[in-house]
Amino acid sequence: MKIVSNKSNLQVLHEDNHLIVVNKRVGDIVQGDKTGDKPLSEVVKEYIKEKYNKPGEVFLGVVHRLDRPTTGIVAFARTSKALSRMNELFSNRETQKTYWAVVKNKPEKSKDKLVHYLKRNEKNNTSKAHLKEVPDSKLASLEYQIIKELNNYTALEIELHTGRHHQIRAQLAAIGSPIKGDLKYGFDRSNPDGGIHLHARKLSFIHPVSKEALTIVAPTPDDVIWNAI
Repeated sequence: MKIVSNKSNLQVLHEDNHLIVVNKRVGDIVQGDKTGDKPLSEVVKEYIKEKYNKPGEVFLGVVHRLDRPTTGIVAFARTSKALSRMNELFSNRETQKTYWAVVKNKPEKSKDKLVHYLKRNEKNNTSKAHLKEVPDSKLASLEYQIIKELNNYTALEIELHTGRHHQIRAQLAAIGSPIKGDLKYGFDRSNPDGGIHLHARKLSFIHPVSKEALTIVAPTPDDVIWNAI
C-alpha cells in the first residue's frame, strides 16, 4: 500500500486536487464536538495549508465519520464540487466499505448476512439491535466472513450495506461476538489505548470528478493482534 505522506500525526493514503483520504488513529475525532479536542479535519487543513503554502482559510468538507475508538479510512473533500458529489455517492450507497474487526466468541457461521433494526439511545450514545422493527428503529445490514482465527479471538471482514450509528459494533454484539476492547457493547475489558479493534480497511468508489475507479486500503495499527492478521 502506497502511503502518500506519513507525518507523525497524519497518514495520507490518497491525495489529489479534489480529495484527501487519511488513515485515522485511535482517539482522533473526525469533526469538532463538545469535548473541544482538536478534530482530524483541522489537522488535515493545517497539512494542506502548509504543504501548498495556502493563504487564508482552507476549504475541507467532511464526507463521512468514524467512531472515536475506531481506526482506518476517512475521506475529506477539498472542493465544494467534490463534497456534494461524494455526499451523493455515500447517501446513494455507491461506495463499497470494507471493515476488519477482531471479536471474542467466534460467530456460529463462518460467513453470514446480518439484518437488524437499530434503535439509537441518545442518553448513553449506543444503538441496540432488534430482530424486528421497533418504533424509531432503522434497518441495518452487513455481511461478514471469518478471515483468521487467533488463540483467543476471531478476525472478521465486513462489507457494510448501510451506515447506521455504531452499526457494526451493535450487530456483532447482538450475535454474541463483541469487538475487542468495546466496553459499550459487552467486551469485558478495554484496550490499553482506549480504542477498539475495528478498522475501516478499504473504500472503493468512482472519483467524483475524474470518474476513475478508486480503491484505497488503510494499513492496520501496529499492535500484536493486528500484526498477527
